[in-house]
Amino acid sequence: MRSSRITHDCQPTSLISYWIGRLVLTLLGWKVEGEIPPGGKFLLIGAPHTSNWDFPVGIAVTYLLRVRITWVGKHTLFQWPHGGIMRWLGGIGVDRSNPAGVAEQLAQQLQAADRMVLAITPDGTRGRREYWKSGFYRIARAAGVPLLCGSLDFSSKTARVGLCFMPTGNIPADMERIRAFYADVSGANPENHTPIRLREELENPLPRQDQAR
Repeated sequence: MRSSRITHDCQPTSLISYWIGRLVLTLLGWKVEGEIPPGGKFLLIGAPHTSNWDFPVGIAVTYLLRVRITWVGKHTLFQWPHGGIMRWLGGIGVDRSNPAGVAEQLAQQLQAADRMVLAITPDGTRGRREYWKSGFYRIARAAGVPLLCGSLDFSSKTARVGLCFMPTGNIPADMERIRAFYADVSGANPENHTPIRLREELENPLPRQDQAR
């Protein structure tokens, strides 16, 4: 298991949190691969999201990496009696009835912050959907921060932090890179996997090879 040394520029978690995360992951049999890249601000993609287990395992991983994240959840999670705990864990409650407004507010917060890792689960729910929600992409573009991909592979009990890049505005091309990163990742409930695609890709698809010649 990795040491408690901080190797990134983001806001760090405490040493106590590190030992909690290390204990949890050791007891559950998980390992962590990859490092937080240089830079103090990222939009962290957390995928796939198919189980309630994603949250405690994911939090333990961030503790082990000693990086404090801010994550988004539906506003009902932040009501009494557990709202205080959720906020202490870095959560922000949002009303999903106005997703465009929420994305704009989060982009402004991320842009204004000196150091911030905003974690988003594009699946949007633990159940299967037809598309990922595109808010993560719009937030990163508006805030001018890189996308950082993180995965929880329950088949091998391996958490990975890897692909990191600035979104270019070419949605199909950027999504191809993201799909490649998650190609071999299996969530806790594979039958609930949401295909890694955005509705916006239908508007500007990548050209087929025979058409590009």
